[in-house]
Amino acid sequence: MTVLEQPGSSRNKSSLAGPPPAWRPRVDPAPLLPDEEPYRILGTDAAARLDSGLLTRLYAQLVRGRRYNAQATALTRQGRLAVYPSSTGQEACEVAAALALEERDWLFPSYRDTLAAVARGLDPVQALTLLRGDWHCGYDPHEHRIAPLCTPLATQLPHAVGLAHAARLKGDEVVALAMVGDGGTSEGDFHEALNFAELWQAPVVFLVQNNGFAISVPLAKQTAAPSLAHKAVGYGMPGRLVDGNDAPAMHEVLGEAVQRARRGGGPTLVEAVTYRIEAHTNADDATRYRTDAEVETWRAHDPIALLEHELAGRGLLTDEFVATTRESAEQLAADLRERMNADPVLNPMDLFTHVFAEQTGQLRAQAAQLRAELEAEAAGHTEDTAGTAPAEEARP
Repeated sequence: MTVLEQPGSSRNKSSLAGPPPAWRPRVDPAPLLPDEEPYRILGTDAAARLDSGLLTRLYAQLVRGRRYNAQATALTRQGRLAVYPSSTGQEACEVAAALALEERDWLFPSYRDTLAAVARGLDPVQALTLLRGDWHCGYDPHEHRIAPLCTPLATQLPHAVGLAHAARLKGDEVVALAMVGDGGTSEGDFHEALNFAELWQAPVVFLVQNNGFAISVPLAKQTAAPSLAHKAVGYGMPGRLVDGNDAPAMHEVLGEAVQRARRGGGPTLVEAVTYRIEAHTNADDATRYRTDAEVETWRAHDPIALLEHELAGRGLLTDEFVATTRESAEQLAADLRERMNADPVLNPMDLFTHVFAEQTGQLRAQAAQLRAELEAEAAGHTEDTAGTAPAEEARP
């Protein structure tokens, strides 16, 4: 259909008074706009309707997540991890993303979202394998329905759209939830993903964790938009602005977006306003671009503390419940610490595994070259050992 063939257009009407009716928006933008303030539940009258079981489940996951972050950070200082991008302070976003999905759905995490993968059921050691510099992404993405942790900014978003679109074409009721930071919204992949997702009505949810900084670049130097959630309107999808430290609010908003996508309603962009309490990674000095006072202000809005206040008001924050929750978190940390302290047994030939279903001629040649070098090294080591043994025995 050409412009002149669209409803309301006419070859005989003069266009001097303005563009023909065909220019008008396809949808009313008003329902797509996010709330003026981040959506909250905790501390409001809406908290009364929350299920106690959900609250205790969220709390247990947040406490485990906080301990997981602390242990992973400690492993970097011990040389057991090459790098760790902590999500301390952002646990509500991570946990809610995992819990909002069904087993058949897919999670597309960024490099900071190992906690979301662990909350979805992935072995914590496998979740950290990539950051350890070991075997590919560390797990089978298809088995766990978790895409590889994505280090390049926002490149996982078009992948999520592609998977969701393919599932829709096949008739599978699968939803993809793609996570990205505020810095990733400045990448071209972000815009391309949102555009195709809405055009194809792909069942995908975009979760932007706005933690204030793209490494050291504050949000105000990235965008002049009223919020990142407003960017959704430009692509014809709804944008939701939510308090990212309010775990029940995050769970509700993401849950609604996932169900909307599953019913054929198309994609949703969710901006979670949160804060990165720790440095970008263990290699970053956050004191160079933010003040301690700013960090302390956000500590007062800690996701665990917010949920503890609600649980205490309901009489659910009992000594027994707190002790059981903390014990579970310590067990997770102890198991992670013990297993990560064991040196991995590496096979250099794994470099060529799972690159292509059928290796290219170039890869086969490279693999053969490496195999020959390894065999020569092993043979040389054997000869050296055999040749030096008598000399060692002859020493007085």
